[in-house]
Amino acid sequence: MTHIRSIAGKLTFTAILFCSLFISQRSSAQDGKALFSANCASCHAVHKKLTGPALAGVEDRWPDKEMLHKWIHNNQQVIKDGYPYAVNLYNEYNKTPMNLFPTLSDKDIDAILAYVKSVPEPGAGTPGTQGAAATAPEETDNTLLFGILTLVLAIVAFVLLQVNANLKKLADDKQGLPSLEPVPIWRNKIYIMFGTLILFMIGGYYTVMGAIGLGRTQNYEPVQPIFYSHKVHAGINQISCLYCHGGAQESKHANIPSMNVCMNCHMAINEYKGPALYTAEGKEVNGTNEIQKLYQYAGFEPGKAWDASKAKPIEWVKIHNLPDHVYFNHSQHVMVGKVQCQTCHGEITKMDEVKQFAELSMGWCINCHRESKVQFADNGFYSIYEKYHEDLKNGIKDSITVENIGGTECQKCHY
Repeated sequence: MTHIRSIAGKLTFTAILFCSLFISQRSSAQDGKALFSANCASCHAVHKKLTGPALAGVEDRWPDKEMLHKWIHNNQQVIKDGYPYAVNLYNEYNKTPMNLFPTLSDKDIDAILAYVKSVPEPGAGTPGTQGAAATAPEETDNTLLFGILTLVLAIVAFVLLQVNANLKKLADDKQGLPSLEPVPIWRNKIYIMFGTLILFMIGGYYTVMGAIGLGRTQNYEPVQPIFYSHKVHAGINQISCLYCHGGAQESKHANIPSMNVCMNCHMAINEYKGPALYTAEGKEVNGTNEIQKLYQYAGFEPGKAWDASKAKPIEWVKIHNLPDHVYFNHSQHVMVGKVQCQTCHGEITKMDEVKQFAELSMGWCINCHRESKVQFADNGFYSIYEKYHEDLKNGIKDSITVENIGGTECQKCHY
């Protein structure tokens, strides 16, 4: 009997251990992408030069991997030490300092580098493809699968415990020992308590997450009156964000472009000849028809002079909303903080229909202020912080975060 009980226990332990290892390995494989998106994607792409160089082959460009780790942790110190490749790279990008990442561990950096290696080069084909570029398989969310596996293992564990109880009774009966009838699962107080605890934890989790997410609209993707593709305008045609959203550089609000801005181009461009456009539901969009919708709002007839007084505003649906008691200034972040648009808005140059990328919660903003390094060099806005300039000069500090200059004080963001 003891032998049977031991085998049952070992089987249960092995199954649970296997599932745990499987989940752990799967999670580790996705860590690199998550770390890349959170720390690198605002300035770097894998195969395309953005604010910083493309990261494909970055390990080959650094003779010493340990030095690459030091560069990511504190690039200013590596430059100060006179490492030739680092100095040349710094000069190549007009001495624009890279953010410091002292909180990333070597394991985190290796995970990012592994992800960079795993991203295929755009247009790279595989044998057997007929004129189509090979694409990496889309990663799927396996949360449901893991939940089902956990449930199955829990059921197996309960069954084994019940079998163990029945086998014990049979062994006691055979030996003539007094024994009690096994208590059915639905009447067993231990099982009832355990089930109640599980339900309480699950219910509590979803209640708390629901309360935390109340009023947040992450991934909000409304249908707009005109299908405007940022992928076509900002991505393919390389139109600067500030051409349409000049207020992001000059004022508190980014501003929606006026009809004049749209018609500057579309008085001449009245037909769409770019790649196929699709809605979020996969429905193909006729780009030329969307331009005709613009003309209806503008009161414009091709071949005739445009009378701007006949134009009526397009009723765009606002996507990014902050509570009324929150103060946010675009120019402060774009001009002074040198924050890239993608940091808050995601890969906008790849979006047809724009959605809210970031959660825009208080915690999300505060974490950014705690981690983001202020660019003090050649930034006249920070000339009043003499002490910090001296600390940087004397090596007392290697960087200044937004938090250091009061970026987490309540009154900075709340009226």
